[in-house]
Amino acid sequence: MRLFKYDEYLEVDESTYIFNILKQEARQALVKNPLINQLLCKTIFSHSAFNESLAWCVVDKLHMDGGQFRDWYLVVIEIYQKNPKMINQALSDLHAFRGRDPACYGYLQIMLFFKGFIALQCYRVAHELYSQGKKETAIFIQSRISEVLSIDIHPAAKIGSGIMIDHAHCIVIGETVIIGNNVSLFHSITLGGTGKEQGDRHPKIGDNVTIGTGAKILGNIKIENNATVAAGSVVLECVLEGKTVAGVPARVVEEH
Repeated sequence: MRLFKYDEYLEVDESTYIFNILKQEARQALVKNPLINQLLCKTIFSHSAFNESLAWCVVDKLHMDGGQFRDWYLVVIEIYQKNPKMINQALSDLHAFRGRDPACYGYLQIMLFFKGFIALQCYRVAHELYSQGKKETAIFIQSRISEVLSIDIHPAAKIGSGIMIDHAHCIVIGETVIIGNNVSLFHSITLGGTGKEQGDRHPKIGDNVTIGTGAKILGNIKIENNATVAAGSVVLECVLEGKTVAGVPARVVEEH
């Protein structure tokens, strides 16, 4: 994990650096917005580290009742402790939203209010449980996030880091989807099957790909690195590296 200079004398790891920023932003927000005092206490001020705060946000979004909240929280904390890569992925996702979403003005806003970010972190927990063979628990998380946030990501899908899902409404990501790093997805996207295939039947998305609002990418096809899929497109064939496609069905309209 990278080291950051937090002040003149102290170097801290990235998760500590970002958590310090979150606490600073939360203190500033509290001055202007006293009505969210309880929310800030539960999500930020009551925790001593980024992974604890993130775990609380994940479990809270699953809307567990009081009797099971602590059990779920401990499960997620244990997953983070055994898989520090997941914390690095979450940090990379935070940076992706902060850098690519022009409506974003701080890390606290992403952590607490951007459902695309928190849905990704819930998926990552579900994916780890699925990989451990705890499929029913993983699919339960998938179901809860679908009900709560209108984002349906199969826990078997493989998703890289630095992902931004903007607005994140009506997103569907199928079981055998693979998504690379630094990918931007907008709302109402489907990465699904054609209904005519079995087994490996979903799209494979490369690095640095942008997929516009309402796009549908169907079947076991590749969208190669640095490609762009325009809003409203229906993609049924592979898209080569650096190409921009648009239309129904999608056709190449530009090369980077």
